[in-house]
Amino acid sequence: MIRLTAPVPRMGAVPMARALLGLAVVLAPTLAWAAPKPAKPAAASPEKPAATSTAAARPAQSVGAPVEEHVLGNGMRVLLVPRHLSPTVSCGWVAHVGSANERPGITGIAHLFEHMMFKGTHVIGTRNYALDAQLIDAQEAVMEQMRAEISKLRAAYRRGEIDDITKPEAKTPRMKQLEASFDSLVALQRKNMIKNEFDLVLQNNGASRINAFTNEDMTFYFYTLPANKLELYFWMEADRLKNRVFREFYSERDVVYEERRRSLESTPTGKFEESFNSTFWDASPYSWETIGWPSDVANITLAQANDFYARFYAPQNLTAVIVGDFDPKQALAMAERYLGSIPRGTNPIPEMITMEVPQIAEKRFYGEAETNPEVEIRWHAVPTVHKDIPAFTLLETVLNGDTGRLRKNLVLGTGPASSARAQLDDRKYEGLFEIDSEAKEGHAPEECEKAVYAELDRIAKDGVPEDELQAAKNRFLTTTYRQLDGNFPLMLRYGVADARGDWKLADQIAPAVQGVSSADLQRIVKKYFTKENRAVAIYTRKGGSEPEDPVVAALPAEAKGMVKQALSRIAAATDPAQLQQMLTRMETMSANAPENMKPGVEYVKTKIQARLAELDAKK
Repeated sequence: MIRLTAPVPRMGAVPMARALLGLAVVLAPTLAWAAPKPAKPAAASPEKPAATSTAAARPAQSVGAPVEEHVLGNGMRVLLVPRHLSPTVSCGWVAHVGSANERPGITGIAHLFEHMMFKGTHVIGTRNYALDAQLIDAQEAVMEQMRAEISKLRAAYRRGEIDDITKPEAKTPRMKQLEASFDSLVALQRKNMIKNEFDLVLQNNGASRINAFTNEDMTFYFYTLPANKLELYFWMEADRLKNRVFREFYSERDVVYEERRRSLESTPTGKFEESFNSTFWDASPYSWETIGWPSDVANITLAQANDFYARFYAPQNLTAVIVGDFDPKQALAMAERYLGSIPRGTNPIPEMITMEVPQIAEKRFYGEAETNPEVEIRWHAVPTVHKDIPAFTLLETVLNGDTGRLRKNLVLGTGPASSARAQLDDRKYEGLFEIDSEAKEGHAPEECEKAVYAELDRIAKDGVPEDELQAAKNRFLTTTYRQLDGNFPLMLRYGVADARGDWKLADQIAPAVQGVSSADLQRIVKKYFTKENRAVAIYTRKGGSEPEDPVVAALPAEAKGMVKQALSRIAAATDPAQLQQMLTRMETMSANAPENMKPGVEYVKTKIQARLAELDAKK
């Protein structure tokens, strides 16, 4: 089962509010299982791009909506899902590129694009594009000299002459002069900019949920519009794909660097989790976080970004998804007129060929942090298109929930855990299955670990009784149907599935799960859940640290991590305007949040209000 795992939303027009995208899109769906990759479309004449179309055939028992698939002459794919339930359309396009397509030296560049693609175009976001171009060239000339100074600092660090090249006192006099020159150019550029105009144009035309996220396999841009503004969507997206301008490139790179510090390095377990993730993967590019390594993020160049864009943002590597109240023929005509006008990319899109090597021994990781004692166990699993995904999905359902085995046997009664959850994290190229458990007061994480293994051993030995198996299937099917209610989650559903293998997988997973047997669960537990195939992280409370906030401790596992991250950002915030924007967005989110997420949303609201009061008292 795929989710929008750990999305890192951009920090643009509403910086702190968008940092909580995970709370807003927690309905991101169950999506995919085994199916072949779609065939590449035939190249069309550049003089007159032609579109090929298919009305998608689906199995009789599949769960989804009628989908039309079209391939434009430039290779861009368009999925049209007409649903006349409300006068709105949810629109998005997904670039088939994420952190797995990076390399050491430019890790974090895929996420940086998520920020840069909202900076405007030749006509949006600027008062004078010709001046824009001149200022960008001038900035690049100064930055080239700054890179030479930074290279000297790295050499001095290797010689042991300085201990941190990022400290202000490490800067050479020449570096300080160049920084002053660069800052003056940025100031001129900002005077020429119309800040956040891309968002403002959309908002003034009734758009909502304007956002994007990046993960290991994709970068997804989306929003919802009134149905009569569909042509505006196609014009806006074609314009930013053809005529994007990377304004404030290096300033935004610094924003991302700071975002990494706040969202990862400043959280109680952020650095530990990053280290554990890199320990878990040996060869796979999944070994680095989507936000990238700090030394890479701080040194990405405009030239590297332009090369990355030309290669991975070519139309043949993009899929648009339109869901809502529209006429398919009219929508296709607009897609051909606007999106079809984007020139086909000339650079080959490289295949990601690095495969994870089989693990040969258990890995164990120990960390002391300001957190409650807990254990995190990971096993290598399978990618989204693998035939075993339905069995993994049902195993996750059997283990989770109020009636799941982890709660019944680890949490309730005399069980050692205060919480426990299982998560299948299947990705395009690899996959993992994770079980986390937090220990009750007076119990150790190792007790939770042993209890997890005992539960898996029971499944491997005895299987799952038919009534329990069917109950889990029913829960899964109910969740799947609920995800079909709105245009927005359906748009996310198909876009994410397409980026992980094939959009049709989104509709095939439900009937596939219904066909999983107890023997299938026994087989995958015996095959994949071995000692040699796992990594274990044990976290104990750092000496002198306070126990976890009892309100946060009581939250469901799926909300706890996001709330902790939000609280760290709130505590670090010093701008009341940003906090107020975040509070407004949270209030909107509260009305639409799933029941299990509402306590977390409400708690975050109280903390924002408290932080605002604290800042006000300091005036």
